[in-house]
Amino acid sequence: MGLFGKKSEGGLMDVIRCDEEEYLVWKWRPSGSVNSTHKENAIRYGSSLRVKDGEVAVFVYKQSDGKMQDFIVGPYDDTIKTANFPVLTNIVGLAFGGASPFQAEIYYINLSGNVHIRFGIPYFEIFDPRFLDFGVPMAVRGTITFNITDYKAFIKLNRLINFELIDFEKQVKDAVVKYVKGFISNAPTDNGIPVLQLERKIIEVSDLIQQRLVIEFANDFGVNLKRLDISAIEPDKESAGYKELRKVTAEQQSRTIDAQTTIGIKNLSDTQRINASNMEETLRIQRDEAQRAQRLQTETNFMGAHALDQQTEVLKTAASSLGDMSNMGNGGGLNPAGLMTGMMMGGAMGGQMANMMQQMGNNMQQQQNTPPPLPSIQFMIAVNGQQSGPFTIAQLQQLQQQGQFTSSTYVWRQGMANWDLAGNVTELTALFVSNTPPPPPVF
Repeated sequence: MGLFGKKSEGGLMDVIRCDEEEYLVWKWRPSGSVNSTHKENAIRYGSSLRVKDGEVAVFVYKQSDGKMQDFIVGPYDDTIKTANFPVLTNIVGLAFGGASPFQAEIYYINLSGNVHIRFGIPYFEIFDPRFLDFGVPMAVRGTITFNITDYKAFIKLNRLINFELIDFEKQVKDAVVKYVKGFISNAPTDNGIPVLQLERKIIEVSDLIQQRLVIEFANDFGVNLKRLDISAIEPDKESAGYKELRKVTAEQQSRTIDAQTTIGIKNLSDTQRINASNMEETLRIQRDEAQRAQRLQTETNFMGAHALDQQTEVLKTAASSLGDMSNMGNGGGLNPAGLMTGMMMGGAMGGQMANMMQQMGNNMQQQQNTPPPLPSIQFMIAVNGQQSGPFTIAQLQQLQQQGQFTSSTYVWRQGMANWDLAGNVTELTALFVSNTPPPPPVF
């Protein structure tokens, strides 16, 4: 059959497909040989090509001007035609009616599979920047998961021929160990995570390392790091460095707690003192206002009587002056003009005095018909062990609105045998009833 008589030389039509169950990169070989040869790469034009969903078939053509590639992304099941192979269009010769074999290496890349790698880092020392004298041995275990998404970037960074996943995994694992060890060693300084808290910060540490490794994996290996899960960060708790560091940090924490407690007690005492002072000042102002109001009321009540006294004195003086008018200008004798003037002025003053007396009588009658004000109930209250007051119910209501008088405040008034809580006194219970309406009924 000449040139097409042997399968390895492309003499028969081939079915090109990948039947591997687990793989990352797999090279198709028509003759099943181990190493790539010029003959095994002879692919007959028109052979059947099958690419499953989640795979990509890479045709690599070696030409004098370098390597060129065609990418067939699954699902695909058809014969090899130049319509689907742009590079192949320029390679296939016109000899033999376009049916001559062409040289190409075919690789299948798994885009849907995930690669899981377990890693472990034996004990290495970590130092807390606050206590550099105590190195703590630390071991780390975990798992990484990656896959291929950008297959073109992957091909540029990795040699496909004779690709061995175990070798690739070793390269990736070595890089992971280097980055994880470096990050955890510097975590106390760079990320502020104390050495003794690293084993409790697994999730946080995993996320921080993954953020860094995603970029490195894409640049160095052309793969997508999906997850980095640290399962354990284990300090050597029997080491001298761990014990000494734990002792020192415990003592420091105890001193910190004591200092915070002292400050808290002082702040509480200062707050209570300020509140008591504010309460005392508020009560003093309210007492002064109550006394001032009482003085104003008293002055108002007696103002009418005071005005009447003043008017009476004026009338007395005027009457005395009228008695002398009859003798004015007559050398001590009777002066008719003065007498007439005095009689006229006396009549006017008499009328004025009569009106004033009538008004005074009306005021007195009105006061007699007006009932006296109701007696106000006043309470003494106990504030910080000291009694204050007395206060009316209206004043207590203001204190209650200001948060300075509650149902748990002790009160006393005349008639009570002992001090009692304000919430137990009948006259005061209304001050503590909520004005918030109840929820509407549900029908």
